[in-house]
Amino acid sequence: MNNEVSPIDLFNFAVWGIIFLVIITQLFRSIRIVSTRTALIVERLGKYKATLGPGFHVLIPFIDVVTAIQDLREETIDVPPQECFSKDEVQVEVDGVIYMSVSDPIKATYGVTDYRFAAMQLAQTTTRSVIGTLELDKTFEERDMISQAVVDTLNAAGETWGVHVHRYEIKNIKPPSTVQCAMEKQVTAEREKRAILARAEGDKQSRINTSEGTMRELINLSEGERQRLVNEAEGRASEILALATATAESIEKIGNAVVQPGGEEAIKLNLSEKFINNIAHLADAETSVIFPADLTNLNQLLEALDLHIARKANA
Repeated sequence: MNNEVSPIDLFNFAVWGIIFLVIITQLFRSIRIVSTRTALIVERLGKYKATLGPGFHVLIPFIDVVTAIQDLREETIDVPPQECFSKDEVQVEVDGVIYMSVSDPIKATYGVTDYRFAAMQLAQTTTRSVIGTLELDKTFEERDMISQAVVDTLNAAGETWGVHVHRYEIKNIKPPSTVQCAMEKQVTAEREKRAILARAEGDKQSRINTSEGTMRELINLSEGERQRLVNEAEGRASEILALATATAESIEKIGNAVVQPGGEEAIKLNLSEKFINNIAHLADAETSVIFPADLTNLNQLLEALDLHIARKANA
């Protein structure tokens, strides 16, 4: 008996083995486990069939095919540096970052060939257009406006592409080295100008404060001097008034005493005592005193004084 295997049998065995491996492979590939925030696009015989969400799924081998896997998480896309011209014809280099995510897996698969590349190109063209309407100084101040314009444009196109742009950030705006040096000098000049103005304003305020302090000091001194003079005048007036009042009261009392019984004799006696005492004091002093001729006639002097007092009382 011949146990040798013919070449035809070997060929058939190999063919069936390959077919078996293909079938087993397709069976395994038909079993899909989709993770969270991932979507699988399935086509059946070349036509869109379904979008598979997270979970366990079984496909029909040789008929159902996964044509795209879309990641629904937010992703970042670097926009490479590009040269832009501002409104005042200054060339600047601008780059940025796009933050976006797939909102519609079907549109992201069939609406555009490569939504990442398309978003990057649209961001560059929009950035060039917006910077072309701004002067160089404004490009540094209007970063938010430029970013918002890019986001609005990308979201308008994203409705067709099935993507949503969350934000766009400009990383760098680099002018030429010559322009950058000129801008640095301008900034330095502005800072020096502000410093000079601040020092001048401070010196001015200091002088104003000093003059106001001196003025208030002089006012306070003059007010104090005026109040002192007023107080002294009021004091002298009060003193004069008190003396006048006391003198008037004493004169009134003397007049009342004179008209009383025995008042005249009392006054004469009081005047005699004062006259004698004054003469005694003059005798003690080391001075020369001239007395009138009738000094020895005391009674006549008193009578003359009495007549003078009587006249004042009658008046």
